[in-house]
Amino acid sequence: MSGSEGARVEVDRGGRPALTSAHELAEVAQNLFLELGFDQTSVDDIAAAAGVSRRTFFRYFSTKADVLWVESAAEIGRFQDLLAAAPPDEPYDEVLCRAAPEALHHPPEQRTWALHRAQLILSVPAVQEKAAVRHAEWRRIATEFVAVRRGSTADDLVAIAAGHAVLAATLGAHEYWLAHPEEELREIMSRMLRLLLP
Repeated sequence: MSGSEGARVEVDRGGRPALTSAHELAEVAQNLFLELGFDQTSVDDIAAAAGVSRRTFFRYFSTKADVLWVESAAEIGRFQDLLAAAPPDEPYDEVLCRAAPEALHHPPEQRTWALHRAQLILSVPAVQEKAAVRHAEWRRIATEFVAVRRGSTADDLVAIAAGHAVLAATLGAHEYWLAHPEEELREIMSRMLRLLLP
């Protein structure tokens, strides 16, 4: 996701200037997408609801779909860091079953945001087009990690299978989570990975 949660955005609500984070702006947008429909929601609608200008919105996001990826860079970074920090003798599947769910874990106050993001990513075609780039990166990282662990290359059959399994487990876990929101995504992902990893 583009941007970072810590980025601050000035908001002019007519009175004392306020501040909001890029993450909060993304949350406003997601709520509108769910309420009005993704295609029916404009950047102007998002900016008005957040109390920011169009210019401020575009300073942080290139398109309205990009708000869904506000955490993507941080999640991918965590995934890479967790894989790199794993003990060298730990089996690749054990590492992936721990690292992938942990990389996508967010604090309790972001639970609703994460659920809404999952709903939009899994159901809106225009969003899924943007998702393809992030999904390919997620899969690539897992594939290359397994290849290195196996002493092979990224075109190794098992490495490719593992990379696709990590992506499938990630998407499947989010789909299951939407149907069972009382459960914890981190635990669902770990279970799904154990079912799918070679």
